[in-house]
Amino acid sequence: MDGCDRDHAVTQATTNRWITSDGIELAFHEIGSGRAVILLHGLFSSAEMNWIKFGHAERIASEGFRVIMPDLRAHGQSSAPHARDHYPHGILVRDLTELLAHLAIEEFDLGGFSLGSRVTIESVIGGLKPRRTILGGTGVEVLTNWKRRCSFFIDAINKFDTAPRGDPHWLAIQFMRTMKVDREAAAQLLTSMADHEDTAAFVSAFTMPTLVVCGSEDQDNGSAEELAAMLPDAIYVEVPGTHMSSVTKTELGEAIANFLSR
Repeated sequence: MDGCDRDHAVTQATTNRWITSDGIELAFHEIGSGRAVILLHGLFSSAEMNWIKFGHAERIASEGFRVIMPDLRAHGQSSAPHARDHYPHGILVRDLTELLAHLAIEEFDLGGFSLGSRVTIESVIGGLKPRRTILGGTGVEVLTNWKRRCSFFIDAINKFDTAPRGDPHWLAIQFMRTMKVDREAAAQLLTSMADHEDTAAFVSAFTMPTLVVCGSEDQDNGSAEELAAMLPDAIYVEVPGTHMSSVTKTELGEAIANFLSR
């Protein structure tokens, strides 16, 4: 159990706010107590949608973990500034590093879903050293397909009011509507990230135990099984669903809880 208590009392998630070094107010949510687990949500989503609503955070906290879930810049309850200077390259990694310092957290596990997995990877390549990592909703193309995916989502933003049902961008647009995404801020954030061609640096940075967990019908970022095979100490767990639906399945939280508590 690695020091975790299955009988640990779990309470409702609380929401807090903090100010970044560039003066932006960001929100984070937490539940439980114990070793810190940082979970990062996907693009256009939020901590509530990816981790809280479907019980994943509560399930993980029940193993005796303090689950901390930021709303990324321009997402959820965090601020969504429009000025370009608030979106330099690597801003999400910087925000994460500053949040860890703000909370005085030195030992932690780190993971994410989709965009959150990408930020996890970039953070580890950049020097963060979590005890364990979780890469959810992503696959072997995570480092090299950002330019293509960014163009797709920029097109979706541009077609927000005109794309008909059946258009390839229609589902992304409906999700943006549901999440009340600030499209101008989202477009700025999308261009703050770039592709990474140095696979060797990625592999050499991931020396810690890693869970690659992905939906059975999710190929949005290539093969998750191939991604797990690349890494020196990774396991692959398949859960039901597509890229959009797998976060609604209890199996996702169960897989993460089991991995962290073993």
